[in-house]
Amino acid sequence: MFESLSDRLGAVFNGLTGRGALSEADVEAALREVRRALIEADVSLEVVRAFTEQVRTRAVGAEVTRSVKPGQQVVKIVHDELVGVLGEEASPISLNAPAPVPFLMVGLQGSGKTTTTGKIAKRLKDKENKKVLLASLDTRRPAAMEQLATLGTQIGVDTLPIIPGQSAVDIAKRALTEAKRGGYDVVMLDTAGRTHIDEGLMAETAEIKKVSDPHEILLVADSLTGQDAVNLARSFDERVDITGIVLTRVDGDGRGGAALSMRAATGKPIKLIGVGEKMDALEDFHPKRIADRILGMGDIVSLVEKAAANVTAEDAEKMAKKMKKGQFDLDDLKGQLQQMKKMGGMAALMNLMPGMGGMKKNLPDGRMDDKIFDRQVAIIQSMTKKERARPELLNASRRKRIAKGAGVEVSEINKLIKMHRQMADMMKKVSKNGAGGLAGMFGGMGKKMLSGGGMPDMDPAQIEDMAKKMGADPSKLPDDFSKLAKQSGGSSLPGLGGNQKFPGLPGLPGLPGKKK
Repeated sequence: MFESLSDRLGAVFNGLTGRGALSEADVEAALREVRRALIEADVSLEVVRAFTEQVRTRAVGAEVTRSVKPGQQVVKIVHDELVGVLGEEASPISLNAPAPVPFLMVGLQGSGKTTTTGKIAKRLKDKENKKVLLASLDTRRPAAMEQLATLGTQIGVDTLPIIPGQSAVDIAKRALTEAKRGGYDVVMLDTAGRTHIDEGLMAETAEIKKVSDPHEILLVADSLTGQDAVNLARSFDERVDITGIVLTRVDGDGRGGAALSMRAATGKPIKLIGVGEKMDALEDFHPKRIADRILGMGDIVSLVEKAAANVTAEDAEKMAKKMKKGQFDLDDLKGQLQQMKKMGGMAALMNLMPGMGGMKKNLPDGRMDDKIFDRQVAIIQSMTKKERARPELLNASRRKRIAKGAGVEVSEINKLIKMHRQMADMMKKVSKNGAGGLAGMFGGMGKKMLSGGGMPDMDPAQIEDMAKKMGADPSKLPDDFSKLAKQSGGSSLPGLGGNQKFPGLPGLPGLPGKKK
């Protein structure tokens, strides 16, 4: 969602960071471009003015003029102000109330409110082990109640039985009674939406709030809303005093303005973001991580969390043992490719890695196409078990046979074998050199991906930045990573995985696995 804004701001800051000194005129010129970038991203004008004024106040003062690297200091100021606009700290949904905890879901029709209600219910059931009751209060939209009932069946969550003819307020009362009687932890009330804000919608929502006394009132808003996001958020906040915002379709091509505008205009936190159509495609909103992504700084913590959610403990232990011995065959490569696809594909992962988000546009056409993973997996599956275990057996005649079986050219077989050989060499380096090998993998992993190229090498500063985010002391990289390598059966990340064993990404071991 923030890609266009990230690109524009990146171009602005590239012109600043390379300079040894900055004048007030330089800062003003940069701020004009920042202002233009924010407006193009559909950020409301009042938010843009307040943001740029705050940055100007800090950027033309002693904070920058005395800085050794003034250009980088300006970037830091913009980053800090972005975090301030988005919210200083993450604000997860709260369950700190007597059961059953009432949740009131509000928003316009078409914003994804009902689907989001189901996603939150599934999240509470799976991650918090809560017993949830869903209730549709939408008496106007055809099949709205049936839609929620179907979602409930799909995710294994109970829904309030439908009684035709009841008003939304009566349904809310019945839902609360049933939730208490059934021993539910949470009751979620999905209110009706309209195609636009009107008095009838607001009056009904206010009455439902009065009878249900909700602990959380979540405004579900489409991230593609644009400039009208401020009016939408303020209207609901003034009438029902929302406690938080849930942004949907964040994985779409929206320009990010809604996120910046709604939080700034209402002062209410963005609590969750919808990042896909699947029922588990819902994430906590972390302001600092989003600011990092907007400014191209990556998001290592989210990368770790994605890996943790997609790597089983059994696979992690198996891979860790192989890493310790310096082993890495083609079956291992296939597993790593499949894990990367589960984590969102190469484009999504590059966005989370420091300094790599902007590299996508520099790659040859098709290099970021995630179908490349499917082709590479098909190639490996066209090999015999013996060939996958011993790639050195793959002579010219075998490669021709495999290419024919996989429906690809022999050149693609050659690229895959080359990538595997480079990654296997890195595995051996880690097993022999411990810390030095792992740091070397960070520095050299770029050319090992995407069939022979693409991602850039990481300089020492980026490696140190990754180490900091992992909890290691950059001044003691060898010592810290040596300790990691000595962990039973593999490695672990301080503060991010305890003593769990894990395989990680191709060329990037160091991500914790989840238990089955």
